[in-house]
Formats: sequence, C-alpha cells, structure tokens
Amino acid sequence: MAETHGELTHTTHGDTASHTDPTNVPHHGIHPVHGFDVNPWQLCWRGMDIDMIGRTETLFALSNGHIGLRGTFEEGEPVEQPGTYLNGFYELRDLPYAESGYGYPEAGQTVVNVTDGKVIRLLVEDEPMDLRYGRTVDHERVLDFRVGTLRRSTLWTSPTGRTVRIKSERLVSFTKRTIVATRYEVEPIGEDMKLVLQSDLLTNEPVPLPGNDPRLAAALDNPLVSALADCEGSSAVLVHHTKRSGLTVATAMDHELDLPGNAETTIRADGDLARMTVAATVPQGSKLVLTKYVAYGWSARRSVPALRSQVEAALAMAGETGWDALKAEQAEYLDEFWRDADIEIDGDPELQQAIRFSLFHVLQAGARGQTRSIPAKGLTGPGYDGHTFWDTESFVLPMLTYTVPAAAGEELRWRHATLDKAKARAAELAQEGAMFPWRTIDGDECSGYWPAGTAGVHVSADIANATGRYLRATNDEAFEVECGVELLVEVARFFAGFGHHDVDGNFRIDGVTGPDEYTAIINNNVFTNLAAQQALRDAVTVVHRQPAVARELGVTDEEVEHWTSCADHMSIPYDSAAGVHQQCEAFTLLDEWDFESSRDRYPLLLNYPYFDLYRKQVVKQADLVFASYLFGDSFTLDEKRAIFDYYYPITVRDSSLSACCEAVAAAEVGYLDLAYDLMCESVFTDLHDLHNNVSSGLHIAALAGAWTDCVAGFGGMRDFGGNITFAPHLPSRLNYMSFRMVVRESRIVVAIDKEQATYRLLDGPPIELAHYGENFTLSDTPVTKPIPEPTAGEPPTAPVACEPYRRE
Repeated sequence: MAETHGELTHTTHGDTASHTDPTNVPHHGIHPVHGFDVNPWQLCWRGMDIDMIGRTETLFALSNGHIGLRGTFEEGEPVEQPGTYLNGFYELRDLPYAESGYGYPEAGQTVVNVTDGKVIRLLVEDEPMDLRYGRTVDHERVLDFRVGTLRRSTLWTSPTGRTVRIKSERLVSFTKRTIVATRYEVEPIGEDMKLVLQSDLLTNEPVPLPGNDPRLAAALDNPLVSALADCEGSSAVLVHHTKRSGLTVATAMDHELDLPGNAETTIRADGDLARMTVAATVPQGSKLVLTKYVAYGWSARRSVPALRSQVEAALAMAGETGWDALKAEQAEYLDEFWRDADIEIDGDPELQQAIRFSLFHVLQAGARGQTRSIPAKGLTGPGYDGHTFWDTESFVLPMLTYTVPAAAGEELRWRHATLDKAKARAAELAQEGAMFPWRTIDGDECSGYWPAGTAGVHVSADIANATGRYLRATNDEAFEVECGVELLVEVARFFAGFGHHDVDGNFRIDGVTGPDEYTAIINNNVFTNLAAQQALRDAVTVVHRQPAVARELGVTDEEVEHWTSCADHMSIPYDSAAGVHQQCEAFTLLDEWDFESSRDRYPLLLNYPYFDLYRKQVVKQADLVFASYLFGDSFTLDEKRAIFDYYYPITVRDSSLSACCEAVAAAEVGYLDLAYDLMCESVFTDLHDLHNNVSSGLHIAALAGAWTDCVAGFGGMRDFGGNITFAPHLPSRLNYMSFRMVVRESRIVVAIDKEQATYRLLDGPPIELAHYGENFTLSDTPVTKPIPEPTAGEPPTAPVACEPYRRE
C-alpha cells in the first residue's frame, strides 16, 4: 500500500504493506472530548482518566530537539507508550517487497526507545504507588509554556489507607542539551510513613508493537545490547549499542537527596537496569525530596569509554549548576523565544492557548537539534518510525526562519551533511545532482513505495526553497558559503537534468508525484514545477553572489544559462475552458469522484484502491492550493480565487497538512471566516485529537500551521525575493491579533484590529516593508495603516462529510 504520510492514518511501517489499525483512523465530523483548563500560558489536565493516558503522554512530552521524553508518569505505570528518544538514533530493518526491483531501498530505519531515565518508583509502606489502585483524591498535570517544565501534583490514598502528596517537576534543558532533570517530592499526610524511592535507568522497556510486520517487531524487540553497566555513590551509567545500525548510547544518572533525618541508600547497575534505592521514615509535615539528573550521549564512531566520559562530565556540569539554576535558565531561554515568536489574539481564549501550545512544541522539536533533522512527530512518539519528510522544510522551517533562525539554519546544515547520500541516490537512479529522500532519519531513503516516495521529487526543491528563504531572511553569509551554495547548485543540477525542453521550448518535469498523494506519477505537477523553478532561480542568484564557491563546485557559465532557461520556460498547465490552473497536466479532464458515496468511508486510502483514486479528481492534501500561497507571486489574485474555488470542493483533507494551507489561501482571497475554521482544524489537530492518533506523537507540521495561519493568513505576510509585505485582515471571530518576527537583524511586531494595522520596530536597523502594496520604512516611530474591507463573496463548500472542524 502507498505511503500514508500526509497524516490522518500514519500508522504505516515498512511502506509496502499497510499496518493501519482500523480502530485508530479518523472519522470526519466526530471529535473527542478534550477536557483541558483554558489558560493562555499552560496546558493543565485535572483528574485521572486511564483512557486518556496515551494522548496525554504525547501532549505533555518534553523535548529540546536533541532529547525527547514522552509525558509518562515518574512511577513508570500506568503507561501506554513509554518513550525516550534521541534525535537521529535508530535501528535498521529490512524493507519487505513482494517483488524486488532496481533502485529499491533495501533497509528501513526505526527510531529506538532508548534508556528511560524518567522512572522514580514510589512505595508507601510496601504499597506501590499506582494511580490505577487506591484512591486518587486530587491530581493535575501542567505543561508550562513560559517555564518549559512539566509539573504534576497528586494526592493519593493507597489501598491500605495511607495518604501522600506527590509533587514533581521535569525539564529537558534548552541550555544544556544533553541534560534531563526531575525534582520529585513526597509528603506523608496524617502520620509518619516508611517510604521507598527507586530511581531507575531502564533499557529495553516493553513497547507496543504496531502492525503485523515481523521485521519491525524484530527491530523493536530488545533493540539495545548492553556494553557497560557501572555505579558508584549516587550515580550510575549504562552504555548500549544497537544490533545493526552501529550506534552506541550512554546514559548516566546522579541524585541529590533532601529529607529530615537519615535514609538508607543503595545503588546497583547490571545490564539493562541501574537503580538507586532510598528508604526512609518520613514524619508527617516533612518531605522526602529527590532531585535526579540524567545525561544522554550517542555516537556512531566514539568508543564506549569516550561516551561514558561525555555523560559523566555532563552530569557533573548539571550538578554544579543545580536544579534552581537549570530551571531559571529554561525560563530565560523561553523568554527570548516568546520575545521573538509570541502571537496574541483576542476573541477566542481556547484558540490563544492552542496557538501557544503549538508554538511551544514546534520550538521543542527544533530548538537544539544541532545539525539533526526535525522529524514529522518531533521526539514525542514513534509515529512514522521517527522519520523526517518534506513537512520540515515546507511547514516547520518557515516558522523557525522568522522566529528562531539559528534552529532553521541547523536543520539545513543537517540536510547539507546528507548531501553525499542525496547525490549517491540521484546517481543510483541515473540522475545528476542531488535527490533527497522522501522519508529518512540519517539521509538514506527509507520509502519502499515508489509512487509517493521516489516520485515525490519535490522534496529536493522544498529543501532548496527553504535554503533560499533562510538566506533572504537572515543574510547568513557563513551558511551560504559553507552549505547554501552547494545545496542549491546540486538541486538545480538535478532538476535541470531530470526535466527536459519539449518541441515548443517548454520545460517539462514528467513522471512525478506532487504533494497530493491521491494523484501519482503524473506530468507537470504545478507545485513541483514552481518549486523547481524557484530552486533554479535561487541557484543562479547564489552562484552570481558567490563566484569563488561556484568555481570550486565546477559550475560553468553554460550551466547557469541552462538553469535560467529551464526556469524561464517552466510548464505551468492551465485549463482555459475551465478558467483554472491544472494541478497537473490533464487533471481537469479526469473523471469526477462520487463524494456522496464516500461520505462514511474516510480516509479514502483505507477504503478504496489507489487504482481508482489515481484516476479521479479527488485530492488528499492541498497541492495546487498550497502552491498558490507558497509561490503566490506566480498567480494573480483572481487566479488564486479560481484555484481555491475549484480545488477546495474536491480536497478531502485525509491529511493534517491540508488545513493550514487552505486557511492561508482562503484568507488571501477573502473567505475570512472559512479561513478561521480551517486554522482551528490545524491548530486543534492534536489538542482535540481530531485524527484519533495523537498517542503516536504530535503532528509538528500542523502545529507549525498555527504560526503560518496567523502570520501569513490573517497577517498576509509574504516574502518574495526578500521583500517583506503584509495584507492583514481578521475574521469575524477575532477582535485583535499581534505577532512578532525576526527579519535579518530587525525584530518587528505587527498588531492588527478590525480597522488598522500598526507596525513597530522592537530593535535592530530600520527595515523596508509594504502594506497592501504601499512601501514604507519602519524605524523608531510606529507606522499605522488602514485595513480595506474584504470583497470576496460566498466561499465554496467542502466535499460531503469533509467540513472543517468547528468547536461547539
């Protein structure tokens, strides 16, 4: 079965066979109860609901882009999906094929649940603390977007009638990216109590095995082999390696103990478990407080002693810093983030919370990756096997480029680090330049399904487009010289060789799959062609700007002239009879889809053969609509409206990538209230579990859509050729919106109400901007401009049973 990336189903592992659980697929129009307190800066869940464990484990996940911890309880149970992930740490597995073929990738990659350092088990007078037993008098968990910690408070009475109050706070450090820290305290209520804490490092935890692929099960069954286990005093270290991928991980822990009186402590380390045990009698009115520091390090090259030294040094640094300072550094880091990235709205308190939740999790996914990828699920769950797709460059990096540009630059440096693999893949497929993978962890192609994988060549252009955008938004010359020129040159070489000029002189790109995975192996997909056109033009620009680097890469004048010709003569199919662009060549001639008959059969890929889907006018995820926004300078406003009016009614959004694209396009053409509904669908994708699969991880691209919909949608921000322009307008449900951006060295804030927009320069040099086509210079004095009335008529209707999400 084809790739299910594009989301909604996303339980596929192995690509050539479906492992989608039919009980875990979306049902259009059915939305579960969500049940969080509405707070602009926190996500708070009160009470205990065992059925929501998997969902809250994901929503309460902590990460810094290097380490990711699912929001499991310190006590280890109850748990649905334990998860501790390191960015780039994976195991290999064979890809299954019914029939092999030349160029098929041979190995898949699966993210590994590494050693769990979250576990702190509690025994109250020999009774294990477990929320499934006894009585939970009071319980709440709080993810704090400003402090960057997960707090928990529980008042629990054991089956034997003893009551304790447990408080914990956990962080994954933004400033010390190898460090995780937890403060755990227990207070006896009403009587003195004997308490025992067991602080663990636990490797090869049992995890639920998705699907029925025995190769995947084998890869995840005890994936780590012990190489070292040692302990001394209050610290311990475990080192393990994978069986096939050649990666080694070291995990170390140390502790600080605070309690009245004495405690008996022991520590041991053996194979897959290291444990420090603390036993003490704690008087009522007092507390037993344990602070736990955990350090992670991994490598494909460094030795076991070297990795041990690394994590022990990191622990020493964390201990010297201390809990209070680590927490203060975390808050300071987030202060800087919100200074540059915050979005404030008035008129919808729940949406305000959801927007900040989204921005916070996108930051967590990419903040400290340091030349690593940003997976589609971040480091919040095992969904997509931990793979990175085109989502990163097309959805996530636009937000990071204008809010945390250093993080965007680091992800693009990772792409550059995988350039040799992309060039080797292109050569394997008899192409020039670089062909980046559709899905990957380390840069090797992991997709065994050609129509959506190999044929999805737009991913290479997406990476080039993100590179060009980053360079225009930052003027990062060091990155341009070290990485940017080569990335753009090799992608330009690929498209210049992959496409061809026809007899009429038009440049064609045939036999590809665009963003819409329900229309595969087609010619002249407009999104792909426009993305390739932008990549070619950006390559020409940087070659002229960096001639010395271009010479080192062997770029010739003839080659640059060819790139220019390819870009200038790019085929962009248009149906003059229908008065609309074609998603791909002859798309508007395909048979129509019967939406009435499929109203109860979504997602379509689980209920209809691709043989049928590929031959009909039905769109899985926004394709040409996305292109009309992303490459908006290639269309007139009337053409954009025609595109939206034609394609919105045939797009079923069997993908969480669609709503945010459609929201921006709808806002631009004047369908403001429809844009609001579509934005809510994107923003609440995970908080309201709209696709019934959040337990496998967050949809990071959809969360990044919160920024896109606010800034590019209702703010009307566009950056074509480095020219920052705005065309703001608000939907009826919102009274006010403000957002912040970093453009080159200038930090700006844009405040919008129903009648006007005010632009302020927070710091940095003056910057040239435009408001509805009127250029102005923003310096020390704020600039206020009127907002014209929208002129669009009634918006088109969605396909049957595919209406956008609307809250009660």
